[in-house]
Amino acid sequence: MTAPLTPPHQPPNDAVPPHGRPSPYPPLSPDDGAPSVATELRQAAVVAAVSTVAGALLGLLWLWLAPRVPLISDGKAVFLRNSEGEAAVGADGTFVLLALGFGALAAALVFLFHRYGGVALVIALAAGGVLGSLLGWGVGTFLGPTHDVVAHAKEVGAGVEFDAPLKLEMWAGAMLAWPLAAMIVHLALTALFGPRDPEDEWPPQKETGDEA
Repeated sequence: MTAPLTPPHQPPNDAVPPHGRPSPYPPLSPDDGAPSVATELRQAAVVAAVSTVAGALLGLLWLWLAPRVPLISDGKAVFLRNSEGEAAVGADGTFVLLALGFGALAAALVFLFHRYGGVALVIALAAGGVLGSLLGWGVGTFLGPTHDVVAHAKEVGAGVEFDAPLKLEMWAGAMLAWPLAAMIVHLALTALFGPRDPEDEWPPQKETGDEA
């Protein structure tokens, strides 16, 4: 007489995963955690809008922290007060550093509140970063010293020092600092702390029944 191959204590077939032993992870539904497409698009629109508005703060900080380029007039022409100064380069560097910080902060906040976000949120981070940088540049240059240097020199008089208009020499590179920082930081956070699917275990060795 031959004994049954399945021991009496063996659970039913529908309770055992294909690999032979129960999975330690609960079953996931298709909608568990991940937002719908409509929800993700709404979240992306909010991220892009908030990033754009935050560009105004970037512009104000740039205007406050950027070093000034002093000019002086002799009544006929306008000259640099210090021809060997590095203030012009410092204005670009200040903008880039601020933009990098804004991009990293935006990515961290998006990951914190929308951990299951997908491609739409990454695109929104990049687009919002570019728009925010443009707004920040516009705010800083608009609220900063006037761009009509000749009229300003005549107004202050000869021999009186005044500030040059705030501007970006490396304009294209400065506009990319925010979106690049946002995408890199978001990618790193997703790789390190993002949700992961349960890993499949190696199938155990099949047990063979004993013959009586």
